[in-house]
Amino acid sequence: MPLPLYLLALAVFAMGTSEFMLAGLLPDIATELDVPLGTAGLLTSAFAVGMVVGAPLMAVLARGRSGRSGLLGFVLLFLAAHVVAALTTSFPVLLATRAVAALANAGFLAVALTTAAALVPPERKGRALAVLLSGTSAATIAGVPGGALIGALYGWRAAFWAVALLCLPAVLGILRGVPGPGSEEAGRRPALRAELSRLARPRLLLVMLLGALVNAATFGSFTFLAPLVTGTAGLGVTWVPAVLVLFGAGSLAGVTAAGRLADRRPGLVVTAGAPALLVGWPALALLAARPAAFLVLVFVLGGLSFAVGATLITRVLYEADGAPTLAGAYATAALNAGAVLGPWLAGLALGTAAGDRGPLWVSTALVGAAVLVALSWRGAADPRGRS
Repeated sequence: MPLPLYLLALAVFAMGTSEFMLAGLLPDIATELDVPLGTAGLLTSAFAVGMVVGAPLMAVLARGRSGRSGLLGFVLLFLAAHVVAALTTSFPVLLATRAVAALANAGFLAVALTTAAALVPPERKGRALAVLLSGTSAATIAGVPGGALIGALYGWRAAFWAVALLCLPAVLGILRGVPGPGSEEAGRRPALRAELSRLARPRLLLVMLLGALVNAATFGSFTFLAPLVTGTAGLGVTWVPAVLVLFGAGSLAGVTAAGRLADRRPGLVVTAGAPALLVGWPALALLAARPAAFLVLVFVLGGLSFAVGATLITRVLYEADGAPTLAGAYATAALNAGAVLGPWLAGLALGTAAGDRGPLWVSTALVGAAVLVALSWRGAADPRGRS
C-alpha cells in the first residue's frame, strides 16, 4: 500500500478521535464555559448532523477540484476549526466549530474514499479502503482514551490542539503523494446529473441501506458500552477504557481481515458475518453479567461489526461505478447515517425495562432488519431463492 494512503488514514484517525473524544470532555467544557451539561451535549449533535448532511454537499462542492486540492482544503478547514475551538471562550463559537469540523470531516472522508481507491490497482480497492477505515478503528483504541487522558491532565483545550497537530502529517502526505489536477482527469469526469443518476440503481441503494443498518448496530452499542460495563457486567468504572479499547482492537482486526477479502470474496464476509452478528448481539445481552464471556464477546463483535460494515461500504463504491466524484459521498452518507441512527435508537432503549442491555437488543433488531432486507432482495431477484 502506498505511503500517502497511510497518511490519509492518520487524518481519518484524527477526525475519528475528534468525533468520539467529546464524551469524556463534556463535563469540563460545560463547567468552564458555564453552560448546562445538556447544552454542552449539543456539541455532539452538531457534529453528527454535520457529518450526515456534509458528505454529499461537500463532495458536490469539491467536484471541480482535483482529489489533492479537495483533500487539502478539507483537512486544513478541519485543522482550523480545532484551533479556533481550542482558543475560544464562547460556547456558540465552539458549537459552530463542531459543525464546521463535521462538514470538513464528511467532505474529507467522501473524497478520501474515492482517492484511496484510485491510488491502487482496481483489484486492491477493498484492501486500500480497509487501510483508510482502520483510522476510525485506531481512534477507538488509542484516540478516544488518549483524548480523554490529555483532557484530564492538561484540560479539554489540549485535546483539541492534539487533534489539530495530528492533521499536519496528512497535509504533507497529500501535498507529496496525492496526484494533482490534470486535464485528462477533468475530461473523463461525468456530468453531475449522470453521477446523481447512479442513485437510481437498486443494488446501490441496497448496499447503502445494509451498510447504514449494520453500522447503526455497531455505533449504537459502542456508544453505550460504558453503562453496561459499570451496570450489568459489574466491572467498575476503571474498566470502561479497557473495554472500549478491546472493542476497538477487535474492530481493527476485523477491518484488516475483511480488507483482504472485500475485493475477492465480499459475499463470504457478509453472508458469514451478518448471521454471526445476529447471534452475537443477543448473546452479549444475555451473557453480559459474566465478565469473561462479556469481554470475549466485546472483542469478537467489534471485529465482526467492522468486518461486515467496512465490506458493505466498500461495495457501495463498486456499485457506484460511474460516479467517480460522488461514490465516496454515497459511502460516507451510508456510514454516517448509521452512526447517527444507531446511538439515537440505543439511547431511547436505555429508558426501557431492558436498561443498559437495551442498546444490545436495538443492535440485534438492526442487524435482523439488514438480514431480512438482504433475504427479501434475493427472493425478489429470483423467486426460487437463487442469486
